[in-house]
Amino acid sequence: MRPRPLRAVARRTGLLAAALAGAVPGAMAQGVPVAAVFSATEAEQQPRFVFPAKDRQLQRDLDRVLGQQPFRRLVRNNQLSVALVDLSTPGQVRYAGVQDDRMRYAASLPKIGILLGVFAEVDHGTIEYTPALRGKLERMIRRSENAVSTELIELVGFRAIEAALRDPRYQLYSPSRNGGLWVGRDYGGGIGVWRRDPLHKISHGATARQVARFFVMLERGELVSPDASAEMKSILGDPELHHKFVLGLDQRPNSKIYRKSGTWRQFHADAALVERDGRKYVAVALLESRSATGVFADLIVRLDDVIHTARPPSQRSATE
Repeated sequence: MRPRPLRAVARRTGLLAAALAGAVPGAMAQGVPVAAVFSATEAEQQPRFVFPAKDRQLQRDLDRVLGQQPFRRLVRNNQLSVALVDLSTPGQVRYAGVQDDRMRYAASLPKIGILLGVFAEVDHGTIEYTPALRGKLERMIRRSENAVSTELIELVGFRAIEAALRDPRYQLYSPSRNGGLWVGRDYGGGIGVWRRDPLHKISHGATARQVARFFVMLERGELVSPDASAEMKSILGDPELHHKFVLGLDQRPNSKIYRKSGTWRQFHADAALVERDGRKYVAVALLESRSATGVFADLIVRLDDVIHTARPPSQRSATE
């Protein structure tokens, strides 16, 4: 039986009922064949979304936070990358980052690239979206199960994942942007290394900026399609690993968190879209340190304070 596209499967299974109810009207985006991805250049097609210039006030606030210990020492030693995006005002994106274009080993965080690759292949019609597949995606994202992550890599293939990440519409991995999200080996399932990223030779890599772009495009409904973006966002919700950003946001009750983290040896990562009390933001942190206890929990609380104490744009002077 020929696999059906996401919308058709959603009608049968009911998995996307909530997403479809709030989806932007219009047809599903058409998939881009692997060959087309690698024949296109960035000059021929710009991505759907790029960050504006760094917001001066938000950057000052981020620099102030990172000027405090232990973050100051970590930034000075080139061990910490941070990206912060304020999405609280509809139609406006405020961005700030420190060492945000530095490519780092990111452990399990690049599993969001597998998630994107799966939904791209569903949209292409090469695989069918079923309740069982949804369950595996939840286990990969919410519990970060390595075995199921490798199973999903085998399902779609490394080349399809790379095609999704380098898709000209997204450019989540781009040589002109110093790399970005990359999945070049399995997660302990026996496949081993397929291909390290071309620039830095990292098997599971990320830059804070590109991870932040993933979450912003997800929120804007621009990854694969509005329906697929809504479903991916749902899968990123309800994290089951209670550490890093999630632990810190215990201090901020009623926070809704859509998140993926990762840790391997001295490499630590967390990324989240956070919604609470009318404010919405994306925070990403990549850390290389053998002593990371409390760093992420402390950082997210301070970043949350930055977002929730920011004045609305209408209240700022023209010179800010």
